[in-house]
Amino acid sequence: MSDNTNFPDIAARDLQGRDLRLPAGFAGARNVVIIAFQRNHQSLVDSWVPWLEEQAAADTGLSFYELPTIGRIWAPARRFIDGGMAAAIREPVILQRTLTIYGDVTRLTRPLGIDDRSTISVMLVDAVGAVRWQGSGAFDGATARELEVELKAARGEN
Repeated sequence: MSDNTNFPDIAARDLQGRDLRLPAGFAGARNVVIIAFQRNHQSLVDSWVPWLEEQAAADTGLSFYELPTIGRIWAPARRFIDGGMAAAIREPVILQRTLTIYGDVTRLTRPLGIDDRSTISVMLVDAVGAVRWQGSGAFDGATARELEVELKAARGEN
């Protein structure tokens, strides 16, 4: 990961209707951000959740987020789309960590160097918006170990 990659300033809304600016809206000292580009990516996102919940339970400075990105053509239907997702989820903690982004997806992908939208992107973003690690795809042990090493380094552990 390049030392100078920063998460771009972008508008998002959680599924409880709260508007945020990212990366300032990320609550953790360490934030794992999962960016999904297609509806069928949800199973890939879900594959990370148990491991991330376990990590967050042991690390009070860790937060994680799901960021569905939705093209600008769908922006007029945001209330309907977000409402449908919220109705299906209904768990407040999940509603708060799911941050939808509508608009030109390249405003997110270009600064982050994401070239492949056929799978999810997973990244570690610190409290000031610096991207400390980046991966992609469904959960697997090797990728999780890479992320765990970066989480430990971010906490100042060896």
